[in-house]
Amino acid sequence: MSKVAVIAGVGPGLGAAIARKFASEGCNLALLARSAAYSINLTNRLEATGVKVLPIPTDITDEDQVVASFREIRNELGTPDILVNHAGNAAWGNLSELTADAFESAWRVCTLGAFHCIKQVVPGMIENGGGSILFSGATSAVRGRAGAIAFSSAKYAMRGLASSLAREVGPQGIHVAHVIIDGIIDTPDVRERYQLSANEPLLSPDSIAETYWALIQQERSAWSFEVDVRPYNEEFFT
Repeated sequence: MSKVAVIAGVGPGLGAAIARKFASEGCNLALLARSAAYSINLTNRLEATGVKVLPIPTDITDEDQVVASFREIRNELGTPDILVNHAGNAAWGNLSELTADAFESAWRVCTLGAFHCIKQVVPGMIENGGGSILFSGATSAVRGRAGAIAFSSAKYAMRGLASSLAREVGPQGIHVAHVIIDGIIDTPDVRERYQLSANEPLLSPDSIAETYWALIQQERSAWSFEVDVRPYNEEFFT
């Protein structure tokens, strides 16, 4: 039977790559995003592979919207087997520049939004005897840096949520894992945006998606909680 995977936070980079990988493995998908335009376009491409795809515009910081979206997912696709918490909000700026609203918004998307989604999938996973919940982390989840107070705080909080959740639901057969994305993801406009040279090592979104799927395939006797992925860089290995 096909697995049902929910990806919370789908855009043209890693979110889309995860969706493509899961679809290639036969998963039926629910795609949650604030904007419907991209997820609907992606849905049309994914459904051509023979899987069911349900794009649902959702603000995951709004509990009522999340509850309604997951009700629709259960009705249309069935009980989720996989949840990927991929939504993020990068509020950049130094302390003097950052507003309280921007700081809170980063936490609401990264951490509170993940909490809302988790609440909707855990009961069904327990009833079915297992499932997988993955979190998209970042370098900022383990090492703060100047200009990223809001983002780092939110990602640290999300990592703490993942760690506590793993200990709570792991004994009930639910695999929780946190992926540290240690580098810049290669998307169509990223080199221009960051003024990177053609030789600058970047993370391939499709390769990262392979890591997400590998985590889902792990046996319970050897679950990983945390993995980090980074592009090959000679300086790192010398």
